[in-house]
Amino acid sequence: MGVKDANMDIISLFSGCGGLDLGFRQAGFNVVWANEYDKSIWDTYKFNHANTQLDKRDIRNIKSEEIPDCIGIIGGPPCQSWSEAGAKRGIDDSRGQLFYEYIRIVRDKQPLFFVAENVSGILTARHKPAFINILHLFEEVGYKIYYKMLNAKNFEVPQDRQRVIIVGYSKKMGKIFEFPRTGNKILTLKDAISDLELIEPIKFGDKVTNYRAGIANHEYLDMGFSSIYMSRNRVRSWSEPSFTIQAGGRHAPLHPQANKMILVDKDKRIFDPNSPQPYRRLSVRECARIQTFPDNFIFKYNYIADGYKMVGNAVPVNLARILANKIITDL
Repeated sequence: MGVKDANMDIISLFSGCGGLDLGFRQAGFNVVWANEYDKSIWDTYKFNHANTQLDKRDIRNIKSEEIPDCIGIIGGPPCQSWSEAGAKRGIDDSRGQLFYEYIRIVRDKQPLFFVAENVSGILTARHKPAFINILHLFEEVGYKIYYKMLNAKNFEVPQDRQRVIIVGYSKKMGKIFEFPRTGNKILTLKDAISDLELIEPIKFGDKVTNYRAGIANHEYLDMGFSSIYMSRNRVRSWSEPSFTIQAGGRHAPLHPQANKMILVDKDKRIFDPNSPQPYRRLSVRECARIQTFPDNFIFKYNYIADGYKMVGNAVPVNLARILANKIITDL
């Protein structure tokens, strides 16, 4: 199926920088329209998805008839309120309620399929009733629902990252969705970022003042480490997949050039004074590599925190592409 095939038109909601969008594009879908309300992301999205119309309004103010017809809808409604690390307010939080906007648009556009991604916390006991209700609402508007907690490391992503993927197939399709089989080979930090060792990253405390020649976004946050950060080991070795890439620079994992941190007391670690190399956070580009973004995907930001946020909130591109390939086969 060619990329210009109108039968492959899909739309993207809560798009972020577009990791999910890029994976679906790589599989052969056309992302014709996207919605993202966070202005710190707009330049990055437009630069990397030049052929997609970006709607910058609050999703609650967009009528369904203003959105193009499509065969699929993809996107991850904001997940902070479901997060095990966050406030855990779930559907009681206004951000959690944005799931209803997603359902509204699916109901009105009636695509053949949809894919939604969310944090593992949405399956915890306190959120289970709200989650089950969300699934029922999707079923009521005409979809067979399939969901599963996936670890991205099983989908060509060099990272331990557990996320819930929800796939809906229109009952008109008469098809059953089966989550793709996971690969055997686990990719490691060495696979992802070892070649970047030859390029010294630039350190910034906050504002990024000059962009480097060569590889874009290869800068890292140079700030202190909180007691929460020091409560557990933050170093994975070259032969392991990365820890989860989070949406904040302060909690970015440390580069594998350093030794693992040493436990000295309950929930208290220190940096190994005998480490052969210093401890530093991964750069934005190294995090992007671990999220399987290609190097020609450029993140645009003035503050380094925005770079880490965009990368950490994204769906890993390879995971998105593998899911998209399965859906294309079913279509």
